[in-house]
Amino acid sequence: MQPIEPAEAVSASQNNGARAADGHEPEHEHEPAEEHADRVEGDEPLLPARVHRPSDLMRLLVGILSIALLLAVATFAHGTTTGLEDDISKRTGEAPDLLIKFAGLASSIAVLLVPVAFAIERLIKRDGLRIADGVLAAVLAHGVTLATDLWVAQAAPESVRDALTRLNEAGELTDPVHGYLAPVIAYMTAVGLSRRPRWRVLLWVVLLLDALSMLVAGYTTPFSIILTVLIGWSVAYGTLYAVGSPNVRPTAHNLLSGLRHVGFKPVSAARAEERSDAPESGDRGRHYFVTLEDGPPLDITVVDREQQAHGFFYRVWRRLTLRTLTTRRSLLSLRQALEQEALLAYAAIAAGANAPKLIATSELGPDAVMLVYEHTGGRSLDSLPDDGITDDLMRDTWRQVKALQSRRIAHRRLAGDAILVDRSGKVIITDLRGGEIAAGDLLLRMDIAQLLTTFGLRVGAERAVGVAVGVLGGDTVADCLPLLQPIALSRSTRAMLRKLGRERAEREREAVLEASRLAKEARAADSGDEDLVRKSSKAERQAEKRAVDEALDGAREEDLLTQIRHQVLAIRPQAPVEPAQLERIKPRTLISWIAGAFAAYFLFGQLTKFEFDKLQNAEWGWVAAAVAFSALSYLAAAMSLLGFVPERVPLLRTIAAQVAGSFVKVVAPAAVGGVALNTRFLQRAGVRSGLAVASVGASQLFGLGAHILLLLTFGYLTGTENKADLTPSRAVIAGLLTAAVLVLVVTAVPFLRKFVSTRVRSLFAGVVPRMLDVLQRPQKLLTGIGGMLLLTASFVMCLYACLVAFGADASSVSLAGVAVAFLAGNAIGSAAPTPGGVGAVEIALSGFLLFSAGVPTEIAGPAVLLYRLLTLWLPVLPGWLAFNHLTRKGAL
Repeated sequence: MQPIEPAEAVSASQNNGARAADGHEPEHEHEPAEEHADRVEGDEPLLPARVHRPSDLMRLLVGILSIALLLAVATFAHGTTTGLEDDISKRTGEAPDLLIKFAGLASSIAVLLVPVAFAIERLIKRDGLRIADGVLAAVLAHGVTLATDLWVAQAAPESVRDALTRLNEAGELTDPVHGYLAPVIAYMTAVGLSRRPRWRVLLWVVLLLDALSMLVAGYTTPFSIILTVLIGWSVAYGTLYAVGSPNVRPTAHNLLSGLRHVGFKPVSAARAEERSDAPESGDRGRHYFVTLEDGPPLDITVVDREQQAHGFFYRVWRRLTLRTLTTRRSLLSLRQALEQEALLAYAAIAAGANAPKLIATSELGPDAVMLVYEHTGGRSLDSLPDDGITDDLMRDTWRQVKALQSRRIAHRRLAGDAILVDRSGKVIITDLRGGEIAAGDLLLRMDIAQLLTTFGLRVGAERAVGVAVGVLGGDTVADCLPLLQPIALSRSTRAMLRKLGRERAEREREAVLEASRLAKEARAADSGDEDLVRKSSKAERQAEKRAVDEALDGAREEDLLTQIRHQVLAIRPQAPVEPAQLERIKPRTLISWIAGAFAAYFLFGQLTKFEFDKLQNAEWGWVAAAVAFSALSYLAAAMSLLGFVPERVPLLRTIAAQVAGSFVKVVAPAAVGGVALNTRFLQRAGVRSGLAVASVGASQLFGLGAHILLLLTFGYLTGTENKADLTPSRAVIAGLLTAAVLVLVVTAVPFLRKFVSTRVRSLFAGVVPRMLDVLQRPQKLLTGIGGMLLLTASFVMCLYACLVAFGADASSVSLAGVAVAFLAGNAIGSAAPTPGGVGAVEIALSGFLLFSAGVPTEIAGPAVLLYRLLTLWLPVLPGWLAFNHLTRKGAL
């Protein structure tokens, strides 16, 4: 419960005679409207007409998964589906024909009349929006059924077609999905029958009767009926989530009527001012301040299904990744939420804590409840200035928390907006709905860690820890240190800590830039010559680097949680500091497993296309050579990276990182995954973030230039190797002319020219200084250039060995043509959005080998698949192992 002050009065004049959005009359509509019309003033903020419910999205996902499961069963359990249809046909074949025909006729008529009758009933009650939603869902469901029928008839596997269709008496195949049954199901689901049991029972009786009669008559199959129901159900909820459901949240008029229903005589209602930027404020209900004719004012909390579902997916994610003891149920029913908040309110007062007193509860229709509290005026801790948070105030807050914990009550969200300070300075603990009764030690310690952080953000770690130790004792505060980690804190607190972290990083960056500027000015003042400044000695550059490092060390600040730990350890040096394991699974691990699943999917897809019987005719000596060249490429990749990193980085660990890249590039586009992994690896190796990005950028930029130069060179050689003169081939000339035209187009169009120049300028801004550092170390530069040439040579020779292994004549296959095929295919694969360039690389390599090297298709096809197997798919498992090993070692 969040106490409020009058902010916005609610007008009954705009609500008098209003109906709920679902078409029902408001409660107590028999009371004369004019009796209470003069007791409400002002305007309530308008509620959105439609809301997107997470529950609709969840039902849509469940429906899609069910359809996928049904089709999978139909595909892989063909014998079971056929046997089931035969059994049903035998059992139903004995039914009287007259009864079947009568039931079919009656149900066919009724399945059309029931929706029409329901629409008429809704239109009479002025609920046309729901009918419009139902009609839209029916139209979409009909379109999905037509698309499904077309897919089953033309592209579906034969087992799926057999499960969804059968031959009727006329010898024709039945429809896989019923053309009218799915739209009817979608219509009736979208209009909402959950609160109209009579219509719902009538509809399902008619639908079951119609489906049974069609099944007995041989016009459908069991799988077709199930698929029809799932399509109608899924399309309905997809429509509702896309367009939104009518908002049935109660208005202030419903609130006042509900208060009169439980014996109060309200005069006016004011809506509380809500913080729209609070990450967790959406699921804590709407708050009202209500004055009465004959008594003190009230604080009202209204909880409805829409607000209760706010943040649903975030809570599901937390429940998936965190251990059960640290998470609450992702979504409670309204009745459960009401009972939990009421129980916690009574328990908190019984424990001796200052908490709002609950005096009444009531339902506000089928989708909302209200909780009535005695009014407690005051200001939240967040709204107080920093100098208003005194030690006495913090001691009082800790006493309230101590009282709660004495009865094993966990609050679960002791943020600043849950702590209220009234006019007399008394602290009141509010917002108890998310708490727990009979909480374990872990949750109680999480409360202490949360409140320590809340106060630390306002008054600093030293004061926050000192006051807490004075009230709770040093041992109790020290026990919370393993829980002092961001994942154990509230969402709003984590957001504030991230904001402070960004501000610290910005201050460190400014300090480094200022130190660098001062060092350059000092050198310029000493030399007095700009040319001498550019040619400064190695010692001067090292001095500048030391100055920058000293400035960075001086500007580096500890984060708040580290400061709190140090303050607690100063009081209790023996306190446990090892963080508690709260995560069931880390996000990085979860992403790794998902990526591994995708990699396995792509791998099996590629392996199914590989003709393994052709391996019997392969020359295994050349296959072994191809394997060796593939392995050599990882050493070459490590050299090409280290050549542009002036800092010292271990070679073996760099090779392991390149092996890990074999896994990453399968689950990410080729041009993205390797760059991100190498940047992360260099950062973990001790290279500062900006320099790590610049090193990888320099390597990529130099590699791009080398790639283009090699492609032109080998293209020229390919066109001249079979000629007496050195005239390049027409393909090379056409490629050069095409490139020239593209350059002219880019330079002529202002938008493209600005786009390219901006990107190139930003690239060179960080890369060029790094390249200058590398140029001062010839050994490093030679390592980088040699690594790039060796990398290209390794892949070209691997592809060449694969070709010879499958029967290509080693003397007639052009190495220059193979190099052109590899360089062109690699360029296309880097541009392709698919992981590892899957599909694009295979097609490009096969085509270029045919045209540039003259390799026939019957040799190029299996050779390309073997090459991709050796360079992309087989390294996936070692890459996954290397990725996880480096992650555990902190190298990634």
